Amino acid sequence: MIKRISALVIFISMYTTGHAHEMIDAVESYQADKRTLDATYTIRESETYYQRFGTFYKNWNKRLEAIRFEELSREGKADYIMLKNRIAKEDYHLELAYEAYKKVADVTAFAGDIYIFIRERRHGKRPDAKQLAARFTAVSRQIVNKTEALKAKPFEDWVQAEKAAAVVSSLHKALEEAYGFYFGYDPEFTWWMEKPYEELHEKLSAYETFLKEHYADNSVKDDGSGIIGKPIGRDALLKELAFEFIPYTPEELIATAERQFDWCKQEMIKASREMGYGDDWKTALEHVKDTYVPAGEQPQAIKDLFDYSVNFIEERDLITLPDLAKETWRMIMMTPERQKVNPFFTGGWEISISYPTQDMSQEDKLMSMRGNNPNFSFGTVQHELLPGHNLQFFMNSRYKSYRRAFDTPFWIEGWALYWEIILWNKDFARTPEQKMGMLFWRIHRCARIIFSLKFQLGEMTPQQCIDMLVDKVGHEYANAEAEVRRSFATTYTPPLYQVAYMIGGLQFYALRKEMLEKGWTEKQFHDRVMKENRMPVEVLRAVLQDKPLTKKFSTQWKFSTDFK
Repeated sequence: MIKRISALVIFISMYTTGHAHEMIDAVESYQADKRTLDATYTIRESETYYQRFGTFYKNWNKRLEAIRFEELSREGKADYIMLKNRIAKEDYHLELAYEAYKKVADVTAFAGDIYIFIRERRHGKRPDAKQLAARFTAVSRQIVNKTEALKAKPFEDWVQAEKAAAVVSSLHKALEEAYGFYFGYDPEFTWWMEKPYEELHEKLSAYETFLKEHYADNSVKDDGSGIIGKPIGRDALLKELAFEFIPYTPEELIATAERQFDWCKQEMIKASREMGYGDDWKTALEHVKDTYVPAGEQPQAIKDLFDYSVNFIEERDLITLPDLAKETWRMIMMTPERQKVNPFFTGGWEISISYPTQDMSQEDKLMSMRGNNPNFSFGTVQHELLPGHNLQFFMNSRYKSYRRAFDTPFWIEGWALYWEIILWNKDFARTPEQKMGMLFWRIHRCARIIFSLKFQLGEMTPQQCIDMLVDKVGHEYANAEAEVRRSFATTYTPPLYQVAYMIGGLQFYALRKEMLEKGWTEKQFHDRVMKENRMPVEVLRAVLQDKPLTKKFSTQWKFSTDFK
């Protein structure tokens, strides 16, 4: 019994204090500090917010400099590099936002008394209600005057106008919270403040609406698609790629995607010939779309695909799939609102099924069913569940969980896409229809790189992106529109998110090849990746291959961009 307890103590000691965890306290403290400040400084668009977070990043850089990097283990050095990179990336985005803020900060020049009221509310200071009511009334008049003064001075473009509106919205939201803290609880506050607040609330709402549409007539906001995006430009793309440890230019990535696109197209033609449609791959694809299951049968179709993929993977002993992970995955149905942005199922802890609901039009119902047919889903159920996102979430909660701070889509989406590549190479598809389904998503991921980078470079509009997905990939129009909307007009996707699927997959594929050449088995490689948690793949490569890491580590791994 004593020996067993001693062994357990040694194991726990190694896990919690061993070299691999030298940086865990720093990483978790950074995350905790950031969450605390976010909860305190709730007016995101304010001088106070930008100054405080600028100081936060500066202080954390000083804390990192105090760490003796050369004395860290390899994994400790990897954590140091990733934390330093995370701080630099967040500080960079803060500076960009701050520069944009300073150009429009004057839109709330009247709000000094409101900012004081919101700040003092944090610690519950009781305001002089009579005096505050007079201030609110005065601010309401100042907003009217400010609106009139701005009418002759439109913002230079819609991006600047939306930033100005966001400044007012941020103030307004914090004001509502502070007012609600006292109203109904403090009798004097409630008696004095109700009407002045209602007037100020109305004026701020109108002011925000005015600012959002107050930009120069020559600033084009909508190309006719109804999708509003904000291209960031080549210099910003290069900066983002460096933060993600990708040593290629946007143009090189586009060229890679175009080569892979052509490969996919040739494979689609081969599948089309097997189906009896000759080189007419578009007609073959239309046939595959019509293999959808009737309404009500989609959950069972997904379950069947899940069972097949798990059996296929386990028969070949490709990766460890824990019994608990296989037991606890689950399904939910995607809401109609969510389907407008994402027309295909998504995954994680559960798989969210996208399929028609009774209130959809007949046209939308058919597009959803055709776009989610079992052959299209054939190559992506394992992307969302096991060994894709579901397994990632499962393992991330159990191994080196602090590294979730280093989240990157090149690891998250790249790993899931990597399995599509691996399974294709292992003849996962049994029929030409299944091949066509897998290739449809493969070519779609290539198209994502092309259209998203060209949009960010200012070379394609959202409508041109939609047309590309319809004409060159074979999407239903509504599904293509939703895909582009998801890419550019939501907070879901940062600029490189759509690039990360295929490029991250190629990184994992190249790393796999290197590790197999070193004598690793596929299962050893896959299991180790899952136990290292999230990180840029180039840093993972350095950890797995015991490569030297320097304090000023930067991307240099020119991984192969060939997945054949």
